[in-house]
Amino acid sequence: MKIAILTDKKRFDTYSDPAMFPADVELIFIPMPYTEEDAIAQLSEAEAILVDSILPITAKMIEAMPKLKFIQAEGVAYNVIDIEAAAKAGVIVSNNRAVNAPQVAEHSVMLILACLHRLLEGDAEVRAGRQDEAKRSFIVNGLEDIIGKKIGLVGFGAIGKELAKRLLPFGCQLFYYDPFRADEATEKAYSITYMEKEELLSSCDIITLHVPVTPSTTNFINAETLAMMKPNAIIINAARGLVVDTQALADAIMNGTIYGAGLDTIEPEPVPVDSPILTMPEPWCRRVVLSPHIAGTTKSVFYTAHRNFWNNVAAVIKGEKPMNIVNGL
Repeated sequence: MKIAILTDKKRFDTYSDPAMFPADVELIFIPMPYTEEDAIAQLSEAEAILVDSILPITAKMIEAMPKLKFIQAEGVAYNVIDIEAAAKAGVIVSNNRAVNAPQVAEHSVMLILACLHRLLEGDAEVRAGRQDEAKRSFIVNGLEDIIGKKIGLVGFGAIGKELAKRLLPFGCQLFYYDPFRADEATEKAYSITYMEKEELLSSCDIITLHVPVTPSTTNFINAETLAMMKPNAIIINAARGLVVDTQALADAIMNGTIYGAGLDTIEPEPVPVDSPILTMPEPWCRRVVLSPHIAGTTKSVFYTAHRNFWNNVAAVIKGEKPMNIVNGL
């Protein structure tokens, strides 16, 4: 069986257990990032694919692989896999649904606290030999507590629920918006209150994003929705960069529409050095805390994700259904 590994080879070697490989497996690696032409030229015999969730599998690629039976997104996202073309070709597509929900929630808490406590600004001042000046300034200007803050979760799936569990002990007030409202028992269990989108955006101090990329969530945070927010509002994005209009966010921070942001993802990825977020001048640049899209990438997550892939491959070989099918087959 020929399996295409469209992810970093070192990562694959670190997290995949050879004992789980089928007996007759042949692994095909192509350098990252690949072009559509690279993939078509080298993967015509592939029967299964493991693909980094930020790398595309196009209709043209699928059509060029007549033996293909199965595509596995390495992570949770699958928005750059053409699942309709796969379904048309009879190719099952699976993701690693909720595999990193606790880790993304943990990272989101870190970003919230880093923004509220102006961590990056404090770090820079201490390293520049200005600890006393920074301390006096922070005391006079005041640092924000998380205690009592109204935190609005956009999306109340696996990650949203994990985040709610971690925020409750801080004494926050929790609210959420989701097109699919949870039942009363679930809301009670998580001590969280449903709000419509406009009310959530206008009344909460912190907005955290936990939604997949869909037509309705692309640029969910834009000039119009930013204008609804409070001047002290902070946006946390540990979902996907496409959920936020980067230019609109930078403009909103610089013109005082909102206070700042904690971003694990920025569109496009990788982030160019001339991105509006990276080119913000002082003092606004210090109001944005960045991480390199690592919220859900702990070691335990990747060991689990790769085990899931090989278990799914074994299921496909046996003619059984793999876990977490996302294209309806």
